[in-house]
Amino acid sequence: MNLIIGFLVVMGCVLGGFAVHGGHIPALWQPSEVVIIGGAALGGFIIANGLSAAMKTGGAIGGTLKGPKYGKADYLDLFGLMYDLFNIARKDGVLGLEREIEDPSKSAVFTKHEKVMKDHHAIEFIQDYLRMMVSGEMNPFQLENLMDIELQTHHHEGEALAQAVTRVSDALPGFGIVAAVLGIVNTMGALGGPVEEIGHKVAAALVGTFLGILLAYGLIGPIATSMERKVAEEGAFFTVMKTCIIAMVQGYAPLVAVEFGRKAAPTAFRPSFQQLEDHVKGKKEA
Repeated sequence: MNLIIGFLVVMGCVLGGFAVHGGHIPALWQPSEVVIIGGAALGGFIIANGLSAAMKTGGAIGGTLKGPKYGKADYLDLFGLMYDLFNIARKDGVLGLEREIEDPSKSAVFTKHEKVMKDHHAIEFIQDYLRMMVSGEMNPFQLENLMDIELQTHHHEGEALAQAVTRVSDALPGFGIVAAVLGIVNTMGALGGPVEEIGHKVAAALVGTFLGILLAYGLIGPIATSMERKVAEEGAFFTVMKTCIIAMVQGYAPLVAVEFGRKAAPTAFRPSFQQLEDHVKGKKEA
């Protein structure tokens, strides 16, 4: 939603200012310039990153339309799940915990936390590291190091797509110049013709430069920044999971372990201690 609103503001102000000074907005619509700039940018992206990366990037850009992936309710649901699982581990031991993590889709504990269940990567992360906790073959330091490696790898993969889009943004003004030069070449062939025709061709060429710069700084660059923010938001959510699990492995009580996680949550989405306690106890009593 922010992407749509922001782009409308950009276009509204640019085109509105142009119109106020007597500009003829339809003159800016030059499909050939759009094809040259857009096609060159897409082709360059595919050459540099491959078709699979292009498809993944399309999905990531679509994700920027949905707003923040995680909110306060998602963090509370995560804390509720962690608390329930840690309580089972404390009361029923590793066998009780193993039964729950074997198939989360059939677990009464997992399925009542619908927000977390929708995130398959988060569920896999919890499963994998609770299995290691159950095996008892790794100490907290080894487990934390392994978590850090996985999170860094995942973060790097997400950032790589955002950086690829940033490079496209950097190249767009150049592609705009390419479109403008081609327009000037086309204009040269019309010299000696009607002045109106020459003026139209020169205007079309200049629109290429205009579009390249506008798309770079008004759309594609901000999209890349938004993608980076999405990666950071997901990294913060997984860091909270890591903090909770490590605290439990170190022997802290379930409520204290999730409190460790609460402290690691982003300030904007961090519940108060009382909200956390009320939530997890409500889950326990339900």
